[in-house]
Amino acid sequence: MGRILIIGAGGVSTVAVKKIAMNAGVFTEIMVASRTKSKCDQIAADIKNVKVQTAQVNADHVGELVALFNAFKPDLVVNLALPYQDLTIMDACLEYGVSYLDTANYEPLDEAKYQYSWQWAYQDRFKEAGLTAILGCGFDPGVTGVFTAYAAKHYFDEIHYLDIVDCNAGDHHKAFATNFNPEINIREITQRGKYYENGEWIETDPLSVHQPINYPNVGPKESYLLYHEELESLVKNFPTIKRARFWMTFGQEYLTHLRVIQNIGMSRIDPINYNGVEIVPIQFLKAVLPDPGELGENYTGETSIGCRIRGVKDGKELTYYVYNNCSHEAAYKETGTQAVSYTTGVPAMIGSKLFMKGVWKKPGVFNVEEFDPDPFMKELNEQGLPWHELFNTNLEL
Repeated sequence: MGRILIIGAGGVSTVAVKKIAMNAGVFTEIMVASRTKSKCDQIAADIKNVKVQTAQVNADHVGELVALFNAFKPDLVVNLALPYQDLTIMDACLEYGVSYLDTANYEPLDEAKYQYSWQWAYQDRFKEAGLTAILGCGFDPGVTGVFTAYAAKHYFDEIHYLDIVDCNAGDHHKAFATNFNPEINIREITQRGKYYENGEWIETDPLSVHQPINYPNVGPKESYLLYHEELESLVKNFPTIKRARFWMTFGQEYLTHLRVIQNIGMSRIDPINYNGVEIVPIQFLKAVLPDPGELGENYTGETSIGCRIRGVKDGKELTYYVYNNCSHEAAYKETGTQAVSYTTGVPAMIGSKLFMKGVWKKPGVFNVEEFDPDPFMKELNEQGLPWHELFNTNLEL
């Protein structure tokens, strides 16, 4: 039905390309491109049922991107590169005339600041061009937004309280490793926390608010309040929400390593001069830490991510918990990656599939919760991320 171009060649891209190939009836031509073509070639070599083309491109340069688009002629560009590159890729999509999908919102390279305003500002240009831009189509953001939209459509007249809970109960058997790009991961965790309550954003010191939360099939895990980008779009698109928060689990060993990294200056994002060479400490750290895409082989345990929602239906209070648990071992067996990459790559493929089929396709810039959630929820069950529901249980939060 369409030609798809994936930019990026990490663990999430590996999953997305392999799942796209498993749905080859929808995707007529597939290309994966990144700064390092050999990584793209490695992904393509693992896929036997369809031919995957590869290319080298620097996603920081609009001209290179447009030249690649002209050569391949994609119907959809899927951005699985760095969030610093969102705007250049969106600019290239507008210049060429192709729709766009990503999994993480834009952030500037020199500041750990996460907000959708930069991408929402493209609304008029994409609408006038008749192109679709789908923002945040991973798991969180992504599936968590679809979960919220599904709850609003089917179970609630008004959603009042939303808590997104993200638990990785897996063990990669490394002293310290991040489950996705270390630079992005550490920048996200070390910023100040923030949550929405009664029309205001309330800030907290990093990782200062925490409590144990029980996760299905996992048990209690200490969970820390963070700011996460989907909160911004969800409170905008569901204005009855009185409070929205995001929680993520971390082990004590991880937090100890993180504190040391911060204390010795290795989490700095500003450049320093070392022996006449300018380096950014966090980028150097990324180079010496384990590659998240290579953690899968010995990863055990599972993730558990979902939405805990309280609101009203027909004048009565209702609580609802919708979640997915994903096995690291099962993810590795299917795609050669760990579950964190799997839970991001599969939704990116589903969003792409719904776009290609014309189901999630309209001119403008949209977060995933602005589309019909039902076909996405159906695909989750069919593509390896089955979801479960609990009603009127203790949400703990």
